[in-house]
Amino acid sequence: MADVRGITDDNGRQTWGWYEIMLVKTLTACEATIWRGYPAIIVALLSGSPALAQSEEAHDEPIVVTATKRAENLQSVPISISAISGDTLTSARVTNVDTLVSRVVNLQLNSVVGDNTPIFAMRGVSMSDYSLNQSSPVATYYDEVYKGNFALLGVSMFDLERVEVLRGPQGTLYGKNTTGGAVNLIARKASLGKTDGYFTAGYGNYDRIDINGAINLPLGDMAALRLAGTFARADGWFRNVVPGKADLASVREWALRTTIHAEPGDGLRLTLRASTSKQTPRNYGVYAQPEAVNRAGLGKWEIAANIDERRFAETWSVAATADATIADWLTLTSITSYDKGKLWFYEDTDGTAAQTLEIPYFDDASQVAQDLRLTSDLAGPFNFILGFYLSREKVLNATTLEIAKDVDSDGIPGITANDCAVGLPLACLFSNRFRQVKKSLAIYSDVQYAISDALTLRGGLRYTDDRGVQADFEANALGIDGTLVANLIPLSELRYSTQNLSGKIGFDYSLTGGGLLYVHASRGYRAPSFNAQAFFDPSELTVARPEEVTAYEAGAKLRLAGGAVTLNMAAFHYDYHNQQFINVDPSNAAQTLLNIDKSRIYGAEAEFSFRASETLSLRGGLGLLSARIVRGSASGVNVANNRLSNAPRLTFNLGADLTLLDTGIGRLSLHPNATYQSSQFFEVLNIPRLRQPGYAIFEAHLDFATSDGRWHASLWGKNLTNKHYFTSRIDLLTGFGLDYNHIGAPRTYGITMGASF
Repeated sequence: MADVRGITDDNGRQTWGWYEIMLVKTLTACEATIWRGYPAIIVALLSGSPALAQSEEAHDEPIVVTATKRAENLQSVPISISAISGDTLTSARVTNVDTLVSRVVNLQLNSVVGDNTPIFAMRGVSMSDYSLNQSSPVATYYDEVYKGNFALLGVSMFDLERVEVLRGPQGTLYGKNTTGGAVNLIARKASLGKTDGYFTAGYGNYDRIDINGAINLPLGDMAALRLAGTFARADGWFRNVVPGKADLASVREWALRTTIHAEPGDGLRLTLRASTSKQTPRNYGVYAQPEAVNRAGLGKWEIAANIDERRFAETWSVAATADATIADWLTLTSITSYDKGKLWFYEDTDGTAAQTLEIPYFDDASQVAQDLRLTSDLAGPFNFILGFYLSREKVLNATTLEIAKDVDSDGIPGITANDCAVGLPLACLFSNRFRQVKKSLAIYSDVQYAISDALTLRGGLRYTDDRGVQADFEANALGIDGTLVANLIPLSELRYSTQNLSGKIGFDYSLTGGGLLYVHASRGYRAPSFNAQAFFDPSELTVARPEEVTAYEAGAKLRLAGGAVTLNMAAFHYDYHNQQFINVDPSNAAQTLLNIDKSRIYGAEAEFSFRASETLSLRGGLGLLSARIVRGSASGVNVANNRLSNAPRLTFNLGADLTLLDTGIGRLSLHPNATYQSSQFFEVLNIPRLRQPGYAIFEAHLDFATSDGRWHASLWGKNLTNKHYFTSRIDLLTGFGLDYNHIGAPRTYGITMGASF
């Protein structure tokens, strides 16, 4: 049940305003009512009465998505999808993938490795590991190219056509590491035969500067070039009180993307994309608790950190897509891609000016992938997609635990390697380093058969062969000068080889006058993982078994009131096996990669849009979730019946688009948005003090656009009530005297102006 106490300041005073308390109390009451009537709601979601469906006469253009590897109307796709246009993302200041959670119900974020490197959780399926060699069970795709490693993500949220968030296992068309779902980022295409573009510049608090732009240029009659870029810089919002040290959590990034699109002949379309990005901000800060020990005298947005190093992330990417019509009814698609990225950051893990625990992380990754598929467009009842996928990912990973570097253990003045030898683990650097190679081969299919004009059978299978090697793994204890003190894990190598068959089968029924009902069963698979956090003993070197999610889902997509109302609903039940998670022993920081044997998840979501008038539109979503462990243990504790991490029971968002003024000069509009999530845990032991209570976030933007669409301006604000909340939490209290926490950004606001041509 949601906790309405909110977040208090360092003196225990209530920091919520009356409007926030009233909203959360209302949502808490709704949550109780909803869960008491949960079975009835499930029945209602599945019943989707055809009598309610009106004609397809819509006030807005249909949303086209490519979630099924075909261009289809969102309302015709029998999958739970949230689709957000690029214009909406830009005006709402959704500038990185982390902020998608404010727009999509049952989607959560764990920010334990910082901005633009999100660890998503979808419907309770999450990655409980912050190692940079891992891949999330909610996969991220850029223009159909899978980005598995954190170092490959980079700066992506600029000049987008749309974002598609697919809920549930996507084991057939998308493959491994989609047990939770997938996030598709789709860039704007280069358009033939026209010259256009835009430029925007903005300024906000913390001296934030944003510059974005794109230009589309024809290259003759059969080709076009699009250049797009983004630049952002801002001071850190986490004020550092240590003299001479910079504020943390700043912004400093840029990215460029070049797209060439050509149609040299009938039935042939070629697209080449190349992009690069770089980020060098001051790293995030760690909010250490308890306050009485670790934060005495500090405000909510203050930190005393002795490390203020810049974070470094750099990416390069090239992808070539070819679509060739080889018959009137058959298209061949090839997507060839190469990605490379580096990520380094120095974390002040103890969140204080002391040198209790500090960790530098390094990740150097590259990936080559080939996707080849045949897509039919037959006039008859049967159609198919048949594909082949091959990828190779290489990772070089290095991590160091720097423990109590300022402790003089041997009594001799000065800290040397001898202090580590005498005081181990104090005054020591525990480092590990390894190479990781993962190869994946898959053959996949997706078929559909129209049994009648209204009823369609859909299904698919995917066979995956995954092989991995973790080579040259070595862990050492070093003095602070880098001198070897002890070899703790000798040169080692681990391997895995596994095969998986995932599939999907279901039916969908088109309602008279518009609308869709569907039901399906599917299975998703996440590949095995190597432990990157082994430092002290060879027994820590483990391979986590593959995850599997078997999902059952039913849903409805309805257009009501002559198309003025869109209502999409789904209910689901998951059997979740072998969830991979990193287990941190709070007494000594030893970390092992384990599996939770079995969990059970069920829930529902509903999203709606309502065009109330020519001047007012409403939109919103409601997510319900029950995610509990059935069988498993962590740190020697039976965690059966505990809640899964990153799985609040209720998520909710509500927004409006209101035209305040529409004249011959231009249009003035207001766009408020509220997001709420109930309480959650970030770890499977469900430690009460690490529970995040329910909270609400408010944002809004006021936009003006000239009547010809050429000029526009926006006044925007995010986290308007300056809510203080946690985005990840880890128990290090026994061994290091602190709870490790990340917090969300405080209130930000600014103005953006731009022109289109």
